[in-house]
Amino acid sequence: MTKIKIGIIGGAGYTGGELIRILLNHPGATLSFIHSRSNAGKPICTVHQDLIGDTELTFTGELSDDIEVLFLCLGHGESKKFLAENKIADSVKVIDLANDFRLATQSSIGDRQFVYGLPELNKETIKSAGNIANPGCFATAIQLGLLPLAKAGLLKDIYTTGITGSTGAGQSLSGTSHFSWRANNIQAYKTLTHQHLGEIGESLLQLQAVNAIDLSFVPWRGDFTRGIFISSTITCELSLEELNVLYNEFYKDHPFTHVSKEPIFLKQVVNTNKAVIQLEKAGSKLVVHSVIDNLLKGASGQAVQNMNLVFGLNETTGLKLKANYF
Repeated sequence: MTKIKIGIIGGAGYTGGELIRILLNHPGATLSFIHSRSNAGKPICTVHQDLIGDTELTFTGELSDDIEVLFLCLGHGESKKFLAENKIADSVKVIDLANDFRLATQSSIGDRQFVYGLPELNKETIKSAGNIANPGCFATAIQLGLLPLAKAGLLKDIYTTGITGSTGAGQSLSGTSHFSWRANNIQAYKTLTHQHLGEIGESLLQLQAVNAIDLSFVPWRGDFTRGIFISSTITCELSLEELNVLYNEFYKDHPFTHVSKEPIFLKQVVNTNKAVIQLEKAGSKLVVHSVIDNLLKGASGQAVQNMNLVFGLNETTGLKLKANYF
């Protein structure tokens, strides 16, 4: 097998680190360079210390066009700036993990056009894409819980809450990411204004364009490091049995998304690229629970899944990861 040559920009952060861990063990990939201005010249394992003995690679401050795909693991707003300031060969496919190109009105720069990279929604388009805008973590978890209902035209008023671990805030320290603040503590933030609402709205309208959809979302900071748990409430007259059939049919060709009839929890998905969904119903009220690992299915794992699709590999290649169950 000819291996895909890969470059990573922003390799010192959480998503960069997860990409490195996956790609070092990916049978169809080889890491050509890992870029970090602040760590140039340092061994990778001095930053990602769990990789000691796994790689002799060092961070570089230089770019190379001897690659086929470039992953951008930069802060939001930095990807567009990077591509504007650096000439990347047209032959190189770009997969951006930030929010710079996710919305239809912001999905291009120069001649580069980005496809929204949610495989459960856009798999066939992703396969022929030149560039991918990887979805946000909250957006991924919420959308996977709602897409089957949108396809059936059943969405109207949606009330969603979701809690995420501290890694969702990135590696740069802030007052609310310190252990002393997070321990034994939770907090609502960006109530009804979260930046992922735009991409969620566009995806739902892609499947349900007739009836207006009103999504209210309250995100929470949680007292744990990784994972997202979402609960979305809607009014729905279908029976639970009918809904489970609807969901299983929608996801039958998507190997990472699973529907459970048992209560779900974060340890089922942490350290994996899985999404697990559970439905509960009381009268006409339906609650859709969904769980993912924010750094994998919500970021780096999904980015590799997209790479696999773009390069004609089985989308599960390199992503059969073990949950951190105990």
